[in-house]
Formats: sequence, C-alpha cells, structure tokens
Amino acid sequence: MISLKKTALITSLCAGLTGCYVVPIQYPAPNTPHSSAPVAVPVQLPVLTARLYPVNETAAAIGRLSGTISRPERGHGIFSLMAGSETYSGEATRAPGSSRGTANAAGNQGGYIKCEYTMTNALLGSGVCTFSNGARFDMHISG
Repeated sequence: MISLKKTALITSLCAGLTGCYVVPIQYPAPNTPHSSAPVAVPVQLPVLTARLYPVNETAAAIGRLSGTISRPERGHGIFSLMAGSETYSGEATRAPGSSRGTANAAGNQGGYIKCEYTMTNALLGSGVCTFSNGARFDMHISG
C-alpha cells in the first residue's frame, strides 16, 4: 500500500505541475484561411482643370485664372474658380453623348460666369467664358 506521505507528495506534485504550461514564443500560423470582409475602396473621380486666358481689356485687368470641374461623370460636374476676391461656384453640364456643354457659376459678391465649351475627349476641351462685368476669356480644359 502507498503510504499517506507518498500520496500527499504525489498529490502536491500533480497540483504544482498543473500551474506549469509552456507557451511557445513563436508558433506557426494556422492553416485555416482568415475570413475577412472586403474593404471598399473609393473610386477616384477625375478633377478637370479649367485655365482661363484673357481675350479683352476687361479680362486682361483680371489676369489669367484657373479653376476646376470636379466630379464630371455622366456630363455633369461642379465648376468653381476664384477671380480676385470673388469665389465662383456652379455647374458644368453636357447632354449625354454630346461633346458640347455649358458651365455657369455665381460669385459670392454678386458676379456670374457663363461658359460654353466643347470636349475633344473625356479629359480635354476648350471654350469661351464671359463674366458679368464683360470680361471674356478663352478656356482650356484638361484632366
């Protein structure tokens, strides 16, 4: 028979060993593939640059201007530019399948711009802009 002393020793050794566990420092990755939800990547929409060059004396006093047509998908975009201290914001539109379009913008100080343009491809075009003060500019559009 096992003595009470041996039983107590074996029991205490077993109890002491249950607290010991070897944790590997570096263990291999599991072979199961990770399931993760796809990440939505926003589509980078083109921004076209509209460069305006003076055509008459009134426009020459203002100088060369640069603006943008953002989000021009499906023939509709946001037209904006700054001339002096006035900020203009409006829309640039084209009929579906047409290369010809118009851009109109209103200024924060009461002025306005009306432009007519023709696109030779999706990222390149030209036209003419007239300001409410009579200034006329040639407009070149590129992406």
